[in-house]
Amino acid sequence: MKGFFKKVGRVRRRIIGLLNAFTPQKSLEEFQDVYLVMELMDANLCQVIQMDLDHERMSYLLYQMLCGIKHLHSAGIIHRDLKPSNIVVKSDCTLKILDFGLARTAGTTFMMTPYVVTRYYRAPEVILGMGYTENVDIWSVGCIMGEMIRGGVLFPGTDHIDQWNKIIEQLGTPSQEFMSRLQPTVRNYVENRPRYPGYSFDRLFPDVLFPAESTDHNRLKASQARDLLSRMLVIDPERRISVDDALMHPYINPAPGPYDHSVDDREHTVDQWKELIYKEVMEYEMVHNSPGGAGAGARGPAPTHGHAPPAATNAAADGDQDQHRPNHR
Repeated sequence: MKGFFKKVGRVRRRIIGLLNAFTPQKSLEEFQDVYLVMELMDANLCQVIQMDLDHERMSYLLYQMLCGIKHLHSAGIIHRDLKPSNIVVKSDCTLKILDFGLARTAGTTFMMTPYVVTRYYRAPEVILGMGYTENVDIWSVGCIMGEMIRGGVLFPGTDHIDQWNKIIEQLGTPSQEFMSRLQPTVRNYVENRPRYPGYSFDRLFPDVLFPAESTDHNRLKASQARDLLSRMLVIDPERRISVDDALMHPYINPAPGPYDHSVDDREHTVDQWKELIYKEVMEYEMVHNSPGGAGAGARGPAPTHGHAPPAATNAAADGDQDQHRPNHR
């Protein structure tokens, strides 16, 4: 346990900070309770899901989730219970992952009962009692992302059998090659279930569910979000996208916009530059803070960080860095 907390401490960039730990009991004989004091955040993702998020905020929240998972996995830790209530945010869109009650250090392959991981976010390999690796967390992120888009749980199973049915009804019955890797009794059950063709992600997540496309030069799009979802929500864990590849996906790591080289040739006085910069800031605030602008939301006020800040901001102070991500601006 001591070694586990040391590992978590080294990856604190997107992980909730442990500020203090204490017990109110004064002797070993009385000792019963341990209190952990953690960072104060403004909301969990359950509340954020009820807001209308623009593409920039959704992309940035997902980026931070993936950075946190990457750091955990690089320290040999699998979270195993990622869900909206275990992800907390501040009003500036800063995100942290918490609740490591089910987290385990990673070996080669684990077996896990279907009762570990909150049901709605369980990966298929967990439901089917297969061995699992770190990318069980990627499936959970895909479920969370889909919930952010739909505003409701993707696979609301009533038990682990119904959970499997909810998944294949939407995504389709997996291949025979996948079936061949199941334990005989599980394979027999799965093969005797009705077969489903599944639906395309265009139908599962139509354009109407998404915010308007970004007006920025990099233009985050619904099609990019769907493509990322289609790579996360893959039943076969061997074909599911890795956390490294997800961090490089265009929806998470958009290409930088074209640079206006003419700015290098302009000659202005200090006062003229001051005026130009002031106008630029005022225009940006009007677009992003006005009703109906990028910060507006019909379900509630969206986190007011504007576009995603550069990934390296304050990284030195935190003692760690997220993977580099170009500024959406």
